[in-house]
Amino acid sequence: MQRLITVPFVALLAACAHKTETTFIPATLEPEPRIDVVDVPVLPKPEVRPLVAKAPDTAPPEAQVAAALEQATVTPTRDGFVQAVQVYPFMDGALYTLYAAPGLVTDIMLEPGETLIAVSAGDTVRWIIGDTTSGSGDHARTHLLVKPTAADLVTNLIVTTDRRVYRLDLKSVAGPAMAAVSWDYPRDRLLVLKAARRQVAASVVDGGLDIASLSFAYTISGDRPAWRPVRIFDDGGKVYIEFPESLPTTAAPPLFILGPKGRAELVNYRLRGRHYVVDRLFEVAELRLGEKPQTIVRITRTGRGR
Repeated sequence: MQRLITVPFVALLAACAHKTETTFIPATLEPEPRIDVVDVPVLPKPEVRPLVAKAPDTAPPEAQVAAALEQATVTPTRDGFVQAVQVYPFMDGALYTLYAAPGLVTDIMLEPGETLIAVSAGDTVRWIIGDTTSGSGDHARTHLLVKPTAADLVTNLIVTTDRRVYRLDLKSVAGPAMAAVSWDYPRDRLLVLKAARRQVAASVVDGGLDIASLSFAYTISGDRPAWRPVRIFDDGGKVYIEFPESLPTTAAPPLFILGPKGRAELVNYRLRGRHYVVDRLFEVAELRLGEKPQTIVRITRTGRGR
């Protein structure tokens, strides 16, 4: 994905409206590291049945346990099926219902790459439970195979893996049974996506920077727009201008170098993440955006301090 530096022609003319001559040097743009955007399927949310408020001294413990279990139970929905597989949205602590039938095998599918640690069932006499694997390597997937020996049986199943704990209510019926059950993990995917975004935003803009050689001896003055830089530093050859995270959603301001006589010149720079990488050192520079009024943020080099 490439992001273009938005430098409106009219804004440039207004920004360079000085008596002295302005030299234009096109800025180049390097692509950001690629981020794969995860499409999270919209799955039906389990029905949450609020508990009836009861005083602790009037509701027996058994009733409170039954009410809590009922609230945590997730049952199959028509919209939750993908072909013959019921896809539950995973929530830690939920109880997932599985309907099986005698003479039929129901497949419990774990996440690809997830490692099975242990399986524990309440009734191991009248329920037959085994496991197998499909795929290989990073795509290997564990399947738990469940089959009751008769109808009208009820038990529970707890599955522990290297990633999470699954809790299921197993019910055997004489009628149609569920062919397979799997889960979607929207929260995990969103956490991975957010972590990737934070990594890109906080990543070092140049690989090979010597921390000991960095100089932060710059001051920022002038207007205070949303895109006002938060940090300026150089490595002795290039200047790095760090913007806030809001920069990608706003117009990127053009950068002008001010010469000894105040002449404004555009300079070669690149946009990496939320940093401008300027190919040369400067004493004074300005970020300008807009016309009337024009927003100006000045960057001044104060020395070689650290």
